[in-house]
Amino acid sequence: MSAVARAPVGDAMATRDVLAAMAVVVIWGINFVAMKWGLRYFTPFQLGAVRYLFAALPLVFFLKPPRMHWRWVLLFGLFQGVGQFGFGFFALKLGMTAALASVLMQTQVFFTALFAFGILRERPGRPLVVGMAIAAVGLGCFAMNFIGPGATGTGVGGATMVGICLTLCAAASWAVSNIVSRMVQRASPGYKPLSFVVWSSLVPVLPFAALSALTDADAGRWLHWDAWAALPPVAWGAVAYLGWVATIVGYGLWTGLLTRYPANRVAPFSLGVPVVGLAAGLLVLGEVVTAWQWAGVACVVLALGCVVLGPRWARR
Repeated sequence: MSAVARAPVGDAMATRDVLAAMAVVVIWGINFVAMKWGLRYFTPFQLGAVRYLFAALPLVFFLKPPRMHWRWVLLFGLFQGVGQFGFGFFALKLGMTAALASVLMQTQVFFTALFAFGILRERPGRPLVVGMAIAAVGLGCFAMNFIGPGATGTGVGGATMVGICLTLCAAASWAVSNIVSRMVQRASPGYKPLSFVVWSSLVPVLPFAALSALTDADAGRWLHWDAWAALPPVAWGAVAYLGWVATIVGYGLWTGLLTRYPANRVAPFSLGVPVVGLAAGLLVLGEVVTAWQWAGVACVVLALGCVVLGPRWARR
């Protein structure tokens, strides 16, 4: 019998789990600001390697390996780390704006629902279907800021078809990592999510380091201590946030939720990430919010309300 009770598909999420999901939304929304600061001092692949090195250290020395087959650790690390951020970083390098990437990444919700239905046979409830439809309209509003009438951004000139395809591949990889988490719960019930996230963080380090060595002209400078010593506090703070807060705390909570609820119930919460990212950009980076973006924010908030409160209303 499973050590972690799985909530029935139609039941509402517990209040503490809703709060945990919203905490992840805030953490990952602020994550975009930390990424922008980190990319001032590292290339994308270098930042990926350092991020996951920080995520693994020092906790890997204090936490026992998760009690499961190692293929789950490798699969999660490859899809959530190398896949999601590898494709995402390549997209940003080859032709994708950060703003449009943050929107397109949320298509992982639809990929997750599709994969969950095809692989796990998890059928979405009516509130989720309605919420996803509203969210799709919201994502369309975000995209219209770049490609629609009266667009004022640089999305058309800054985004290429290759960049768009790579970003969608990143979203699909994120969705697969969601499915892996659910499959782990079935194969190894009662596993510890924190240990799982920490040990799987070791997996992307070497692939990212290898990609950096192959593509970054200045990769060799990190072999000298002087390069690390010259980094300012903001660079170390960005890496620490990405590694410890966004990865360990964020994915630890996220993976824990996926052990208790169907994947297509948890994934829609990530639709709030662009909302927080937008607010963080406005307040911290001084970015301007357009009418299309405000329309998208309204739709995403409405979609989240439908997903979170819909099951409660249905039971009344």
